This record gives sequence, C-alpha cells and structure tokens, in this order.
Amino acid sequence: MNAPEHHLDVAEAAWRWVLDQVRYDADGVWIPLHPDATEPSWDRDGMHSGVGGLAHVLAEIARSRPWTADEAALADAVAERLRSATATATDVTFFDGLVSHLDSLLLLDAPGVDACVERLLELAPEGLPDLNDATLGTAAILLGALDAKQAGCADADELASYAVERLLAEAERTDVGLNWLFVPRRHVPPEKLEGGRPVEMPNWSHGLAGIAGVLARAGVELARPDLVEAARAGAEHLVTLALPESLADGGFAVPRRIPGKPGEDDYTWNWCHGPAGTLGIFEALDAAGVAEVAGEAPASYVARCVHSLRTSGIPERRYPGFWDNDGRCCGTAGVGSAVLPHDPTFARELGDTLVERAYRDGDRAWWRFVEHRNDEPLLPPGVGWMQGAAGIAGFLFELARGSSAASPAR
Repeated sequence: MNAPEHHLDVAEAAWRWVLDQVRYDADGVWIPLHPDATEPSWDRDGMHSGVGGLAHVLAEIARSRPWTADEAALADAVAERLRSATATATDVTFFDGLVSHLDSLLLLDAPGVDACVERLLELAPEGLPDLNDATLGTAAILLGALDAKQAGCADADELASYAVERLLAEAERTDVGLNWLFVPRRHVPPEKLEGGRPVEMPNWSHGLAGIAGVLARAGVELARPDLVEAARAGAEHLVTLALPESLADGGFAVPRRIPGKPGEDDYTWNWCHGPAGTLGIFEALDAAGVAEVAGEAPASYVARCVHSLRTSGIPERRYPGFWDNDGRCCGTAGVGSAVLPHDPTFARELGDTLVERAYRDGDRAWWRFVEHRNDEPLLPPGVGWMQGAAGIAGFLFELARGSSAASPAR
C-alpha cells in the first residue's frame, strides 16, 4: 500500500498537469475538456467539466497547504469569470449552472453568492427545469439555498422555502413511504414510458436517494421536522428497491435503472448511480437524528453500502464495461472520497489504484478512461473535476491529508 506521500506526489503532479491546460480568452479563464480541444465548451463555467471545478481543487489544496501566488491568481480569475456569467445565466444546475457557481464562489470565499441566489429567484418558477433531482432539478436548487444560508445570504431562506414546497408537491406516496421521480410523472410523454411506467434512476444523482438526502439536510438546517420525516419516508421506499441479492451478505445496492435494460448490469458502483452516492441519504438521516429506516439505523445502511462497494470487484476492470472510469462522478476517485470517512483502508486501496493507473511524464500526471464500445477504446485524458485529472487530484489531496469528515447530502 502506498504511503500518503505517494498519494500527495501524484496529486501535485496531476494538479501541475491541470494548470498546464488553463487558458484565457476575451471572456476570461477556461479549461478544455481534453488537451486537444481548441475552443471552450458550452459548460465552460461549470463544476462538472469547467472552471468551477478548479475551485473545488483549490479548496482541497487550501486544506493541505497555502496557495502559491499563481494559484491565488487563478482563484481570482475563476471567481471573476463566474460573477460575470451570473446575471445572464439560465442554467440553474449543480453541475453547470447557478448552483455550481454559488458553491464554487463559496469554496473560494469570494463575493457573488448573493447574486447567484437573486438570479435563481428571478428565474423561479418559469425558468426552472421540471426536474426533481439533486444535480439538475429542484433538489439541486435546495442544496444551493442551504449552502447560501450557511454563508449568511439574506435571500437564501426564500429560495429554500420555494424549493422545499415544490419538492413536497411532487412527492408520490407508495405502499411504504414516499417516492420522487427524476421527471415528474405528468411531464413524461407516453413514448418515453417503458412497460407503462416512467424510467427511474433511484440513486443519488438523478433520483430518490439524492432528493431525500437533501430534504433530510434541509429539515435540520431549516428546523423543519416534517422534511426529515419526508426524507425518512423516502428512504423507506428506497430500501424496497434494493434487490434481495444485494442484501443477502450484509450489503445494500439499488439498481441504477428501473426498469433494467437487457444485456446491461443491474448495478453500477459509482457516486452518481451507485452505493457511493446513495450512502449520502443515510449519512444525512443519521445526522438528522433519525433512529431507524425499515428496522435498521441509518448508520447500518451506510455500512451496508460500503460493504457492497468493498465486495463489488472494483477497482478491478473485470470485463469490458466494468469499471472503466477513475473519475469522481463515475469512477474510482468518487468512491474513494465517499468511503474515506467510513473505511479509510479501502479508500487508500482505491488511491493506490489511481497512483498505479496514472500516466506520468516527468512531474506531470493524468489519467485515461476506457469506452469499450469505441473502435479506439482509450479515451483522451480529461481535465475537469467530475471526469478528469482535477477531480482525481482533489481526492488524492484529500486522501493524503487523511480527512475523516463526512459530508452529508453532498
């Protein structure tokens, strides 16, 4: 097993490589999706693949060491670019829009958060998507409102109240609890139904787990026990979606898609659609003081999720299509960050894999993922936070620092 200094060495090498990719145009700072890209992409400002993600790396670095003068200048450039985009932004999402901008500015301790909240309120309700989830929809907006409230934004309560009431209105009662669909049922056209039902992705990124997890956090921060109870009822339904084989050995995993698709795995193990993200709902319920979900303590389900991850076979690439990604959203780094507070040994093993899989050129490092369905399976190296070297570096900085602080509903 690699020592922390090896994780830190690769983190710094990857960050140097990311800094090599930083570019400027008349509109400010940007980064390419991969080094060969010559123009900014549509999501140039977002956390997912744009400059907003650099704020997340810079925040992690600041927990480990002081910024260099060049890093401080980059932080200022990122904040300036995000502030300049706020007034006309129409994307509101956690990945690429106003919630992304808001969180990035908070991480940089930079002004502009109030303007993001004001713009979100301007867009409500006609300019907000008819989605419920924690990355693209109303739960994402609630998450941003809670972050802004913690930072003392005066209008955050108004935005949070709007998002809460919108989510509560979209809840669907089931035999055992509550459910939220990614897209509200009334907005799903008949041709998009499968077997007469809307497609569900019930894990964190686009489904029930993320929505209920954010509501649990909101219940605490807004002093609303009804929201904690709604979140608990959502978890009661979520538990019924786990297939029996995932529970048999003390684990917990919910299919990535309901109904499943023939020829595809029922499960994935990542942050967006697997137990690495879904354990967040149980972290949030535990932090909210919920005693049990379906007869077990929330902390028990966290342990079950971690057990399923540990026994899933990751990070081995067992067959084409199994674990071909090492990023935060869909791969090794995201799982490592999620399990670090609960199983540091497993997190270090995942970090070791990232060290081993890194491409090195002197004091630079990067990663290449695989798309086995392509004629050329090896993908170009990604730069950004969720699908590139920036996010992997962030995890390796975190791992080297030895953080044990959980992050409910994030």
